[in-house]
Amino acid sequence: MNKAPLSPSLVSPGNAITDYDYLLPDERIAKYPLQQRDSSKLLIYKRREIKEDSFNRLPQYLPMKSFLVFNNTRVIQARLLFRKATGAQIEIFCLEPADPTDYSLNFQQTKQCSWYCLVGNLKKWKEGVLKQIVRINDESIVFSAERKTTNSDTHLIVFTWDHPSFTFAEVLEAAGQLPIPPYLHRATEQSDLQNYQTVYSKIKGSVAAPTAGLHFTPEMLEALKANNIETEEITLHVGAGTFKPVKTETVSDHTMHTEYFAVHRRTIVRLLENPGYIIAVGTTSVRTLESLYHVGVTLAENPDATAEELVVKQWTAYETKCTQLTPIESLRQILNYMDRRQLDQLISATQIMIVPGYTFRMIQGVITNFHQPQSTLLLLVSAFVGGNWRAIYDYALTHDFRFLSYGDCSLLL
Repeated sequence: MNKAPLSPSLVSPGNAITDYDYLLPDERIAKYPLQQRDSSKLLIYKRREIKEDSFNRLPQYLPMKSFLVFNNTRVIQARLLFRKATGAQIEIFCLEPADPTDYSLNFQQTKQCSWYCLVGNLKKWKEGVLKQIVRINDESIVFSAERKTTNSDTHLIVFTWDHPSFTFAEVLEAAGQLPIPPYLHRATEQSDLQNYQTVYSKIKGSVAAPTAGLHFTPEMLEALKANNIETEEITLHVGAGTFKPVKTETVSDHTMHTEYFAVHRRTIVRLLENPGYIIAVGTTSVRTLESLYHVGVTLAENPDATAEELVVKQWTAYETKCTQLTPIESLRQILNYMDRRQLDQLISATQIMIVPGYTFRMIQGVITNFHQPQSTLLLLVSAFVGGNWRAIYDYALTHDFRFLSYGDCSLLL
């Protein structure tokens, strides 16, 4: 694990976002995945050198004693379409649970639950309850949505249904649509129901896939084992903010979205046992692992911190107090905290924004796709490669790499 101190003087959140722009032709955006997940191209970046191969040869490029961390979140069918009596269509996009706030408990509800949502065509829904008939297992139920409050562009929506034998998870599965990325400029198709999930997805809650994981197949996971590559899983539920471009002139003026994560006690133990070469599969795993370090820093200062105090804020990582603790000491703080409270899982949230100048504390490698211009994901990549992102993206653009969610992949070391 990286023990170098974070230097606030190197952090550059005031950089102009135009410094992270590049021309991405529409034809370079992969509208569909390859038929075989692990046959995509792989760009390997190490010590400022770039080469390419096929993703199915990934194990030979991983350093000895690599420890891969996957995000096992599963994308939910979060896009709901209701039609008013007037014929107007209202789109409700579920973002995060409001009551109950716990994802698993919310999905288990059998009569009513509420979510914070985005609403499309809001001007046509001034008041009233939206209803539709949903078919589940050859039975019809009445599924209703009522808007309660509005906070900025987010709305509190109460969902009810008249058949208590069905959970909200089942209702959402029947009524909702899988929300593929908007930049694909096409409707969700049947193939996306499988293609837009990782083969190891387990925990429902995301509205977008952790796309670096889409390249992995059961055969690849077996190949990792055969090459003595250890693996572990965390959960971070990807929010719609992952697609939100930075529209402010400077990086520091952008408001980063918050995402919820859960990490098991055994994962903390395994991270402590494998401090050599931790490689995050996807930027969501990066955000979770790096956030863990800052949770530990908070606990070192305040062992009795509340759940709210453990939430990692947008610029927490750039405070000088973060220089005082090694990653191992930070993880031990978390382990002690969980043991004192007899917790099997640490459940928290992060708003961390990783920008050039950030010192990575937990990871030594990233497996990630190629991201949109002027995005927070590109900022993260730039931070990890010491600002050398343009050389990587120029190579990808001139060597026929496919971009974004269904595109090709990179291994950054």
